[in-house]
Amino acid sequence: MTPPTPSTRQTLSYLRNLFTERGIKPKNKLGQNFLIDLNLLDLILRRAELTRDDLVLEVGSGTGSLTARLVEQAGAVVSVEIDPAFAALTAETVTQRENIVFLHNDILKNKNELNPDVLRALADLGQRCGTRRVKLVSNLPYAVAVPVLTNLLLSELALERMVVTVQWEIAERLLAAPATKAYGALAVLVQSLADVELIRRLSPKVFWPRPLVDSAIVHIHPNAAKRRHVSDPVRFRTFLRDLYVHRRKNLRGALASLPNRARSKSEVDARLVELGLDGSLRAEVLDVEQHLRLCEQFD
Repeated sequence: MTPPTPSTRQTLSYLRNLFTERGIKPKNKLGQNFLIDLNLLDLILRRAELTRDDLVLEVGSGTGSLTARLVEQAGAVVSVEIDPAFAALTAETVTQRENIVFLHNDILKNKNELNPDVLRALADLGQRCGTRRVKLVSNLPYAVAVPVLTNLLLSELALERMVVTVQWEIAERLLAAPATKAYGALAVLVQSLADVELIRRLSPKVFWPRPLVDSAIVHIHPNAAKRRHVSDPVRFRTFLRDLYVHRRKNLRGALASLPNRARSKSEVDARLVELGLDGSLRAEVLDVEQHLRLCEQFD
């Protein structure tokens, strides 16, 4: 088969033939599902609104189909791929230029930290190319979607937006309102720092291999005013994680059992009265502002 080029159409038959020839088998544990609907790639790029002022981070280079388009439209691109076979494929698909860095690496150092090598690459390339803002534009691997999104929001990067595909269940959790099934720590954290928009729900048939569930394209726009209102976003994430460890507990029980913050239920009740909250309620009925007030009172 002819080596892939930026203009190659990433169709189902093309990918099947390419992977067979290269001996590549997509790995479910890495969330390797490839968009085969070119109209959706175009939609992602339109919503990214790329200019030469933009430094794009792509997580999960895959075959390089999206990468090639990002390089043409953005000022600079850092494309990260953990799988060696796909890292090599992307390097073949996208001609090496001054404005792109390929990293065969994990985007994460651990679930709470981005890989410092990736952050250094972004800083170095941004300085070299004179880009002023960072955008995440990716068909995100399911396995890392949540830690990538949350760690980027908590970082000091000049992050302007994130336009990504995620599992539908993740999209529901990002967009959820209080007192709904999907509402929890993820919704509260992300909505405390950013505005979230559903762009489109995606059927499994637009990917190959087909995932077992629907997906979505979402736009997450960091909100500077919201961030200023959160005194310590990293501390807030930790508080939310601890608060929701026992999701079925009411506020009184959950707050009394916070790790390393032992308090009697009477003390918890007294503080909740100050906040005007009923201790028999569960955390998932509270809005973002109420969670922030809880964190200030109990963390």
